[in-house]
Amino acid sequence: MTWLMTDERLGDGLWAALRRLPPGSGVVFRHHATPHAERRAIHRRLWRITRARRMLLLVAGGGLPGDGVHKRGKGQGLRSWPAHDRAEAVAGRRAGADLLFVSPLFPTRSHPGAPSLGPDRAIRIGRGLGLALIALGGMDARRFRRLRGRFDGWAAIDAWGGASRS
Repeated sequence: MTWLMTDERLGDGLWAALRRLPPGSGVVFRHHATPHAERRAIHRRLWRITRARRMLLLVAGGGLPGDGVHKRGKGQGLRSWPAHDRAEAVAGRRAGADLLFVSPLFPTRSHPGAPSLGPDRAIRIGRGLGLALIALGGMDARRFRRLRGRFDGWAAIDAWGGASRS
C-alpha cells in the first residue's frame, strides 16, 4: 500500500500530491505546527477528498475524523506507529499498532544528517512482530519496486509533493 505523510512543507502542494496518489492509498495527516483552526480546515478538505477517492486517513494524535490514528491518541480503527529502532517497534506493538512506518530507510530531508537504516536493518526492526511494515524515508516508487516483497508498502512526503530529495 502507498502512503502520503503530510506536513507543513507540502504547503498547497498537498492537494496536487493527493491527486498523484492511486485510489486505495493512505494518508497520515500530521500538520503538527499548523494553528488549530487552519489544521481543522485542512483536515476537513482532506477528509472529503480521501472519502471520494476511497483512501484511508489516519490522524496523528487523533481527535479528528479518520480511519484510525497515527501513534498516540484517541480513535478507533487502524493504528500506525513510527519505528526508528526495535524498541519503538515493540512499543508500537504493545500500543496496539496494526502497521509500522519504519524509517528512515534512505537519507531524507525530514531527518537531515540522520543515519539511514538501509533495507536490511529496517526489516530487522519489525521482524516477528506480526505488523505490516511500511518503508519510509527517502522512498519513491522506483525504490519500492527494488524492495518488493520485503515491505508491505511505502510512504513518502517529497515523492508525492514534488520536492527534491536530498
